[in-house]
Amino acid sequence: MKVMVTGSSGLIGSTAVRHWDSLGADVIGVDNDMRQVFFGDQGSTRWNLELLLSQTRKFRSHAIDIRDREAIFELIRNHKPALVIHCAAQPSHDKAKEIPLIDFEVNAVGTLNVLEGVRRYAEDAVVCHMSTNKVYGDAPNELPLIEHATRFDYSRDEDYHGINETCRIDQTMHSVFGASKTAADVMAQEYGKYFGLRVGVFRGGCLTGQAHSGVELHGFLSYLVHVAVHRKPYTIYGYGGKQVRDQIDSLDVVKALEAFAGQPRPGEVYNLGGGRGNSASVLECIDWIEKLSGYRLEYRLSDQNRIGDHICYISDCRKLQRDYPDWKVRMTLETIVAGMIENAQRNKNS
Repeated sequence: MKVMVTGSSGLIGSTAVRHWDSLGADVIGVDNDMRQVFFGDQGSTRWNLELLLSQTRKFRSHAIDIRDREAIFELIRNHKPALVIHCAAQPSHDKAKEIPLIDFEVNAVGTLNVLEGVRRYAEDAVVCHMSTNKVYGDAPNELPLIEHATRFDYSRDEDYHGINETCRIDQTMHSVFGASKTAADVMAQEYGKYFGLRVGVFRGGCLTGQAHSGVELHGFLSYLVHVAVHRKPYTIYGYGGKQVRDQIDSLDVVKALEAFAGQPRPGEVYNLGGGRGNSASVLECIDWIEKLSGYRLEYRLSDQNRIGDHICYISDCRKLQRDYPDWKVRMTLETIVAGMIENAQRNKNS
């Protein structure tokens, strides 16, 4: 079996590489370390690529820019993968406003390049497209909320499980990043519904894990652990630090993609996050880090929230669980944070 992974040195991509390599697949990676261009040396995933090359058996990496249509077409034509895991993206809500053209070219046009390459040269392949909850823009903020001492939460019983896939994706403030990812999301759906390709769209919540190269503009929990371990200052933007996210480890993400690959539903959309059990505010994550490591993070509060940011976002994953009942979130928030602290301390001391 041949598996193509775009963004193969990133968090989800590298986890996918390791997973399918362990199953004996020929894994073809696509990654040119654009994260270093976006975020500088701290955001580079070169270290992860070197680990992958040393730890895998049949993985081959190609430093192709996802915007290079002919190179993507040639790769798909030559290898004809049975499965495509599309993770390559400009991932930052904040960075996108500085580079709107590049952001759209990478997120929207790059996705189209992959989809059209599959349609032309590997039409039987299953495609898992990693989308984002930012396609909902700030529509989730319209739900009535209640403010507690350390977090916001939904005030109505019917919203307990969080945001589901019926939340609207238009007539809302997305941010530039959210808009480019919405374009990619809708196009991926269309290649499933219109062309009949076996495409699934996964709207990720806060995706995290030990392979995350978190920076201030992207990778919230990873960066939070990094600054705590390295005794750096941290700024919380808006909402008094009570904004809520649900965290899901990359291992659980990849298991969801594997479930879909085994029984694809063309053009289907799924929310993919840690759910209520793995939800926490920024303040609560800081407390988790101190509880598990002893590091007390020094932070300041800014009144300026990020444009289009969610006040309370919990992924309702019941649709995914209904269609793939063997899948569930296995990595708890405590386990995720503890693993990231251990990894950060090891890297600090190495």
